[in-house]
Amino acid sequence: MMDPTEIRLEKSRRVLVVEFENGERFDLPCEYLRVFSPSAELRGHGPGEPKLAAGKRDVNITRIEPIGQYAVALHFDDGHNSGLYSWETLLELGREMESNWARYLERMEAAGLER
Repeated sequence: MMDPTEIRLEKSRRVLVVEFENGERFDLPCEYLRVFSPSAELRGHGPGEPKLAAGKRDVNITRIEPIGQYAVALHFDDGHNSGLYSWETLLELGREMESNWARYLERMEAAGLER
């Protein structure tokens, strides 16, 4: 497993910058991180697609809390702060952002929900 060499919030852009030791770098929008939270609230306790979180377009991160040497807890300004973003989760979210986001937008449209 690769560790991040940098995790930096660019609050004005609403982006979490994550760079890994292999040089992979991702600019992860706060909205994306919020709607793909690894929390049980959205993921549930089994397989399947996560619950849809609508109305998160302008969400931002207020605090990044290190959890040991393997994860961070992200505190969002909408009060959400459950779910640990492990290094593996952040890497996966970065690598799969394009397909994850496209599927999320499809699901939102099908449900008639707004970002």
